[in-house]
Amino acid sequence: MDNFGLYIVMTNPLLGYETFTEICVQEEVPMLQIRDKHLSDKELLNLCKRLKAITEGSKTRFIVDDRPDICLLTKADGLHLGQDDLPWKEVLPFLPNNTLLGVSTHNLKQAKELMESITAQKNLQKPDYFSFGPIYPTVAKEKPDPAIGVEDLKNVLNLSPIPVVAIGGLFPENLPNVLAVGAQNMAFIRHFTLSRETAELKAKIREMKSLLKEAQK
Repeated sequence: MDNFGLYIVMTNPLLGYETFTEICVQEEVPMLQIRDKHLSDKELLNLCKRLKAITEGSKTRFIVDDRPDICLLTKADGLHLGQDDLPWKEVLPFLPNNTLLGVSTHNLKQAKELMESITAQKNLQKPDYFSFGPIYPTVAKEKPDPAIGVEDLKNVLNLSPIPVVAIGGLFPENLPNVLAVGAQNMAFIRHFTLSRETAELKAKIREMKSLLKEAQK
């Protein structure tokens, strides 16, 4: 999988899930993940069906967090698994060949273990990317992991055989520090989901895509 740049994680966006997704599609956000721990199974399934219908045929890949069952039932473009979710090696054989798989890592030890496991797979199936963070302190989770910082991110970027997504406490003001160590893919949550107006969200997406594109020159 090639580097993709902008990755947005949706958790209770102020604009609502459907409107938020429609704007992301209009602005051609490459990766859009839904992460909602509070909906019932039925509510989450129905919501993901609606969101997948919005992204269908677009340049925006719709990623389901945590739930292989919801991913398969909605024919989502990808699945993202956390450290406490089902093991990726056991889930991957059940995913269609064109379904992306991402895995969370929260410290250098977890990242190295994942990279070693990926290398050991050789020509077998493996994740398409993994996230690494939180880089900076974050309140996006109820029980966030300790902030890692950019030096460990730099080490992981230099070692990883697959794309790495920096995540956690990322905002335009600290983005230069992350870009300076070589990061090309970054996930954002609150910076986008706290947008109250569609024009505000569109402007933020365009600004971020421009910053990432400029950094890749």
